[in-house]
Amino acid sequence: MAKKILLIVAAPLLLLSLYFFWPGDQVGVVIKEGSGASQVAEQLKSSGAIRSATWFKVLVRLTGTDKRIMPGEYSFRRGSSSEEVLWRLVTTTYIADIRVVIPEGWRLEQTAERLEASGITSKDEFIRLAREQELEGYLFPSTYHFKKDRPAQEVINLLKSEFDRQMRPLFSEGFPPGLDEKKVLIIASIVEREAVVTSERPLIAAVYLNRIKKRMPLEADPTTQYALGYWKKRITYKDLRTPSPYNTYYAKGLPPGPICSPGKASVEAVLKPANIDALYFVADRMGKHVFNVSFQEHLKAKKRVEAAAKEAGIDW
Repeated sequence: MAKKILLIVAAPLLLLSLYFFWPGDQVGVVIKEGSGASQVAEQLKSSGAIRSATWFKVLVRLTGTDKRIMPGEYSFRRGSSSEEVLWRLVTTTYIADIRVVIPEGWRLEQTAERLEASGITSKDEFIRLAREQELEGYLFPSTYHFKKDRPAQEVINLLKSEFDRQMRPLFSEGFPPGLDEKKVLIIASIVEREAVVTSERPLIAAVYLNRIKKRMPLEADPTTQYALGYWKKRITYKDLRTPSPYNTYYAKGLPPGPICSPGKASVEAVLKPANIDALYFVADRMGKHVFNVSFQEHLKAKKRVEAAAKEAGIDW
């Protein structure tokens, strides 16, 4: 009799244990921060983690746990009970991802500094590895989410993989005559530092490509800034004579590599530049540029811009 009672009690317990703890097929689910109970329920249902989104929402309402669902990455057994999944979601200690924005036009040192300041990885190790692998220009500017204290190479791999995802489709269409991937990136990096208004990127790209075709010096201020080691706001004539292969006032032709990480729009501008003959441009200090074919007209435009800036009280 006792054995029969024990069997009656043990059998349901065994079935429950198998139901809740049998590994089965696993499904991954990422719950984003700010997700509501209904959104989470539908996400769990579509991934196969639970059988009924409706019952999950009822459970959340009955238990009052809608504000306690923790965002993060989870792995659930396919077809888990809503009770088990909800328990996991409200009891897991969540270590939030750190959101890091890498702006377009930053050199790798700036990227490294922000990553270290955000607690992601070592600045010195990131710089060392990125320089060894010649990745200036290949660390794609975007918004990323990292865990704290990641190996520098892991972070580099993520930025580089985003570059491959965003840029490779553009390069697969081929290059204009005389250009290849590296040259496109170099010119795009200069365009990125020069352009303020997106619509002018193809115009600025055209100017540099026109100068290259005519074997003229590029004389791009951002290359001098890069040679100086930082983005100096006011460049002097002494700065323009800085001896560096990156300084296009000092050295002929293109710099040996990109001077920053260009965004997609700047790369597209070099691949499809504007159809203009301009060889010069000057910033109007309002975010735009004045483009000219002749040097004399360029000098006139520069004087007009300087006079307008002075009249408007803009610091030239």
